[in-house]
Amino acid sequence: MPTNPEFFNLYRHGFVRVAVGVPDVRVADPVFNASTTIALMTQAVEQHAILALFPELGLTAYSCEDLFHQQTLLAGALEALSRVLEASEQLELITVVGLPLQVNHLLFNCAAIVYRGRILGVVPKTFLPNYREFYELRQFAPATAACCDTITLCGQSAIPFGEKLVFLAKNQPHFRFFTEICEDLWVPVPPSSHAALAGATLLLNLSASNVTIGKQEYRHSLVANQSAHCLAAYLYTAAGTGESTTDLAWDGHAMVYENGALLAESSRFHDGSQLIFADVDLDHLIQERMRQNSFGQSVQYYREEIRQFREIHFEITLPTTARLLCQRQYDRFPYVPADPATRDSHCFEAYHIQVQGLVKRLKHTGIQKIVIGVSGGLDSTHALIVAARAMDVLHFSRTNILAYTMPGFATSEHTLANATALMQVLGCAAHQIDIRPSCEQMLRDLDHPFIHGEPVYDVTFENVQAGERTNHLFRLANYHHGLVLGTGDLSELALGWCTYGVGDHMSHYAINASIPKTLIQFLLRWIADTNQLGHKVSLVLRAILDTEISPELVPGKTESNQPAQRTEAIIGPYELQDFNLYYTTRFGYLPSKIAFLAYCSWRDRTQGRWPGIPEYRRNQYNISEIKQWLHVFAYRFFQISQFKRSCIPNAPKVGSGGSLSPRGDYRAPSDSEATLWLDNIAQIPDAASENNLFK
Repeated sequence: MPTNPEFFNLYRHGFVRVAVGVPDVRVADPVFNASTTIALMTQAVEQHAILALFPELGLTAYSCEDLFHQQTLLAGALEALSRVLEASEQLELITVVGLPLQVNHLLFNCAAIVYRGRILGVVPKTFLPNYREFYELRQFAPATAACCDTITLCGQSAIPFGEKLVFLAKNQPHFRFFTEICEDLWVPVPPSSHAALAGATLLLNLSASNVTIGKQEYRHSLVANQSAHCLAAYLYTAAGTGESTTDLAWDGHAMVYENGALLAESSRFHDGSQLIFADVDLDHLIQERMRQNSFGQSVQYYREEIRQFREIHFEITLPTTARLLCQRQYDRFPYVPADPATRDSHCFEAYHIQVQGLVKRLKHTGIQKIVIGVSGGLDSTHALIVAARAMDVLHFSRTNILAYTMPGFATSEHTLANATALMQVLGCAAHQIDIRPSCEQMLRDLDHPFIHGEPVYDVTFENVQAGERTNHLFRLANYHHGLVLGTGDLSELALGWCTYGVGDHMSHYAINASIPKTLIQFLLRWIADTNQLGHKVSLVLRAILDTEISPELVPGKTESNQPAQRTEAIIGPYELQDFNLYYTTRFGYLPSKIAFLAYCSWRDRTQGRWPGIPEYRRNQYNISEIKQWLHVFAYRFFQISQFKRSCIPNAPKVGSGGSLSPRGDYRAPSDSEATLWLDNIAQIPDAASENNLFK
């Protein structure tokens, strides 16, 4: 079996760990400031970061004002940079520090990019604020005033100098960063916008940014939106403890955003030095840029501006630590936010999107009746609830919902009771049709062994029941001039866990086709907890949520009267398969990366965030289990199930996780091979390797 110890290192899966520092400073004391910066650099390396960002003019302090015109201070800043350079020789870390630099008789507010004793480049500030409390034009010249594109500094010559430099690691081509300084972000078109189009995936901002009431919210908005607009990671740091408070105050605000999502943030008004870390997913950014073709159109539109950028190439040694897992939190349930308020908001949105879709379909067709099969399981329960709410919106009686429970050879008393109770409390037209006689006739026509008393429960035996149920529903819809409402969900479509054609695969409108199984569970819990349809309905919903997921097509039951046939024992835990589904369809990640993310998220039930799941129902999975079920997912998703998804009924798209409709997010050939995905999965370590590595 594969050992591959590198699997457990985040750098092997398209991540880079970055650090953003707010060092304690003394005004006009470069020696002290260099020492605090170097101390944070050392901490960054100890935590296996490969890039550290520090504030604007951090080697002198930002608030020196006219002291910047003193030759003593400028010489001291160069000496501080030399100290940082010397320290960097022993540190595997790209360091970005701020200092004033005199170039050809002009003074520039600069960022110096340092790596292993070498200055990779120097970036002067493009836009200098000269309003309110800022008077930088009094001391500094803007980048456009520079008349050279290389400089000599600290005994090194031909150092790239300019505001349009993109730094690129040759041995990690997605690791491309660009540096801008404070005000550069506050202008209508920040330089980083064009830099992102030029290929930069990490945008760095050395800032000072004094604090006033409400300013931190605006900073968040600026950084979040710029990272989202540019499909990039944005690292931001502002001056903190030690700056002059003659007329201003400072809060030391540092943060890292990735495509609009906050990854890390400092403690504001912290006394002393501070360092925050974030694991940036470069694959995420590259995938988003590739998929969002308007990004590519922007590259074409601004190609003249992009041509002005220079690429600075270098090689970097990435940490090879055997065990280096992600520090960032990945939700175990990517379709279900862990934060209660966000989760409730998402449930509200999903529920009403489905209701609106069904209401429009009924209005358009002029049909006033819905025909639905109710099994007592999660999917049909949620579809029935959406139907009930749609009838309320249309001011139709809920008796216009013709609900049928259709017990077969394996229907348990428990689920039948749940289905009956739900139909009653919702006030729909409840019916029961025993499909066993018609199934027996079909099996008799097939001369199936079951008819002769043999306990043969094969696929034919199962699908005869699924087909008979759907056949009844369509004929009932014909007879009553109704619309058959589908109940199957997104997870089942992904895994091909549906009976093709005249089975649960087909309906007139597939209301749940964009809702994964894990989200349906939380939708029902939200509907129950918020009493959307009354207390009695909520009680029934909680009973249904406690029922084992099963298609109930094979006879037998457990001692607790639960279904004997367990879906998740066949196709894998839905909570894990929904995780695999999200990162496969939303980002197109390698299976090995998905397994790494799953391991980081699911290996320990006591760690991380849970979306309101009680402790006794919290599961964890080792790498062997993750690998096993990922193999099942990849084979079913890529090899055998696309033909079912290629002809599914209309269904409303609900979440950003996507839809598998061939008319929507995902279009694929029905006869593709899964070989590449399965070969990649084969390289994932087994449990023995994991245990040997971490014992």
